[in-house]
Amino acid sequence: MSSILSIKNLSIAFGKNEVIHNISYTLDRNEILGIVGESGSGKSVSSLAILGLLPEHISKITNGSISYRDNDLTQLSNKTFQKIRGNKIAMIFQEPMSSLNPSMTCGKQVEEILLQHTNLSKNQVTEETISLFEKVKLPDPKRVFKSYPHEISGGQKQRVMIAMAVACKPDILIADEPTTALDVTVQNDIVKLLKELQVETKMSIIFITHDLALISEIADRVLVMYKGNIVEQGPVETIFKNPEHNYTKALINARPSLDTRLKVLPTIQDFLSDRIPDEVISTKKRKEIHKKLYSQQPLLEVVNIEKEYISKSGWFSKPQHFKAVNKISFKLYKGETLGLVGESGCGKSTLGNAILQLDKATAGSILYNGIDITKLSKTETRRLRKDIQIIFQDPYSSLNPRIPVGEAIIEPMKVHKLYASDIERKEKVIDILNRVGLSEDYFNRYPHEFSGGQRQRIGIARTIALQPKLIVCDESVSALDISVQAQVLNLLNELKADFGFTYIFISHDLAVVKYMSDQLLVMNQGKIEELDDADTIYNAPKKDYTKKLIHAIPKGL
Repeated sequence: MSSILSIKNLSIAFGKNEVIHNISYTLDRNEILGIVGESGSGKSVSSLAILGLLPEHISKITNGSISYRDNDLTQLSNKTFQKIRGNKIAMIFQEPMSSLNPSMTCGKQVEEILLQHTNLSKNQVTEETISLFEKVKLPDPKRVFKSYPHEISGGQKQRVMIAMAVACKPDILIADEPTTALDVTVQNDIVKLLKELQVETKMSIIFITHDLALISEIADRVLVMYKGNIVEQGPVETIFKNPEHNYTKALINARPSLDTRLKVLPTIQDFLSDRIPDEVISTKKRKEIHKKLYSQQPLLEVVNIEKEYISKSGWFSKPQHFKAVNKISFKLYKGETLGLVGESGCGKSTLGNAILQLDKATAGSILYNGIDITKLSKTETRRLRKDIQIIFQDPYSSLNPRIPVGEAIIEPMKVHKLYASDIERKEKVIDILNRVGLSEDYFNRYPHEFSGGQRQRIGIARTIALQPKLIVCDESVSALDISVQAQVLNLLNELKADFGFTYIFISHDLAVVKYMSDQLLVMNQGKIEELDDADTIYNAPKKDYTKKLIHAIPKGL
């Protein structure tokens, strides 16, 4: 098969620091090529180079060539590149919210591409845009055409981005982590859509992700990147069934298995140093743990909780009532992890916020140690904050960029008057930093100096500094690379064993929730679909909605 794109001995440097080291690969016509690797592996940088989108002045291609239809793209002027970019080679970016213009309607943004690169009239461009919205299976294309990005869901925004990318029928489509922040069912739909478009248009796709299981669902061939090098490449089946490089083996195995429950998840480091943990928690052991857990009094009892929002769309219109959480009841026991799973908009974060008393419930009661916390005064609620804490999804936005991380961890200790002096608090913080796998040297560093995984550890350190009893983990590993995710999940389980923490673990990733949870609560449109032992639900789901969620998990080959 002849190749449409050929990359030979490509090296890229930022200043004096070389980040891509002499990589070579080809993309064939009518092929889906998967590029897999973690943050910092160089997969996005090398793809931006194909489009001539490397940041000017600070980066440069120091060696090699990028040939598209026998033209070396590294030698083209910016003006010539503009005719290719978006027209012959297009890109879907990772975060549609920041890639779409918030001040323009979705239709206008796609029309702009067609007006730039085609000779269609204004009316034809509008018709073509609505037809593209139909092609990418947007519900009510005419409504989306007139909508602004903030008025549609994450999955719909991603479909608008896909429509924009395929508008000019490009030869090559580069999809950079196009499903990372999406629900497992929406992710499944987007992957299916890209495959359908590829079959229909015969375009070649470079699909970039850190999830090898997802690559197995879409790609023909895969290349694995690690620290700016290609460590392995070949047909998907070969890479999955007979991986040669330890890094590839680690990527395949660091994701929680749906069949066996390892006590400790293997990390990249375990594979690279050949120390792979293999202790399994048996069904018998799990039953013994649960017998002990459920013989106590519940730590938290949620009884018929409701959260209703009222919206008015105009001066004279009737107020609209919307129940985000509808009559939810469950019990949570000391030392237990309750998994809370469902698609975006199902009410799981709203329920978490109601338990945390960040957004008060409209009806029902929440008993913590037998006391109804919905009836507490402001002072009593403030005291309760020490006991019930949260680990956020995005640690960067929950840390003050102007405060060193050591101070950020000391701050809540001072608020809740823990320990006698700042010297004692600092000692405790250093102890906690060590506990979450960070050293004393990090005390005076600022949030921007850390990687995503390290920032999540700082978020965990800040939470456990208050010695809480109950921790709500709200999508706290969803933005992390597979191996960093494994490290953080291991850390959460370790801390639970050492300090007796109780977790409510909220996520849309069923594989992770199943691994972490004792009980699993599946939510759909504000209501409980199923509530049972996590393994029971996974092995024998009763409801169609749960079956759909489980079916959508990328399984690998």
